[in-house]
Amino acid sequence: MTKVLVATVKPFAPVAVDNIREIVTKAGYAFEVLEKYGSQDDFKNAISDADAVIIRSDKATKEVIEAGKNLKIIVRAGAGYDNIDLEAATANNVVAMNTPGQNSNAVAELALGMIVFQARNQFNGTAGTELKGKKIGIHAYGHVGQLVGKIAMGFGMEVYAFDPFIPKEKIESMGAKAVDTVEELYSNCQYISLHIPANEKTKNSINSGLLSLMPEGATLVNTARKEVIDEESLLTIFEERPDFNYLSDIAPDCKDEIAEKYEGRFFFTPKKMGAQTAEANINAGIAAATQIVGFLEKGDTRFKVN
Repeated sequence: MTKVLVATVKPFAPVAVDNIREIVTKAGYAFEVLEKYGSQDDFKNAISDADAVIIRSDKATKEVIEAGKNLKIIVRAGAGYDNIDLEAATANNVVAMNTPGQNSNAVAELALGMIVFQARNQFNGTAGTELKGKKIGIHAYGHVGQLVGKIAMGFGMEVYAFDPFIPKEKIESMGAKAVDTVEELYSNCQYISLHIPANEKTKNSINSGLLSLMPEGATLVNTARKEVIDEESLLTIFEERPDFNYLSDIAPDCKDEIAEKYEGRFFFTPKKMGAQTAEANINAGIAAATQIVGFLEKGDTRFKVN
């Protein structure tokens, strides 16, 4: 019997697991859950006879993929998929997918929540600033970026966006001002919200050259990946620009140095929390299960990433 495995060190909410189980068993497949496992060996053992697997932040390494002798598809319940070895998946004829858009609102709300928190001096009792009339630049205007823009407009902010893959006319039809270069985005906006993926072109691309362009009171918000930040540049900007703030959904490797020297100018969530809402948890799980059934029954590869 075809087997679908849910392998999650960080478990789905029980209601999400119930929804996934219902979709999988209704299709006539066996269903298994591996949660809070201790090592990659546990993952390899569980995947050995699976035809499909759903993961979250779990590492689908070359060794894990090769251990899945029957594996046909792996779906990451979320937008990012840098935790899947795509080369290994392709080499082993395994389709890799993500579930774009399912976590978008949760991430967007977190980004604006952190911005409000910092603008009001982290609610420390002193006078902060308002967001109305301030400029926010959105670096990548996909699902999450568009929602950040929509919420920011609700605060009365001026929204700018840079995305070389989306036509300028489409960006502006959604109420944002499209800019032609990333340098123009950073030099115009006091707030920058990052939504770029982590790949060979983007890793360490957010550097002092860009950050130094930002106006007085610069605040960088990262709900993407820590790898896109050049941490040496980050430390340089913190030292050279007393007005610079950094808010992130995942702490940089240099977090201890920042915490020691720059109190009140940073905030890092204790773990990556962008998708940590009940709604996002359920939506991503249901989407992953539905995509697996669609692929196994109809060969649907709409969200294939390899």
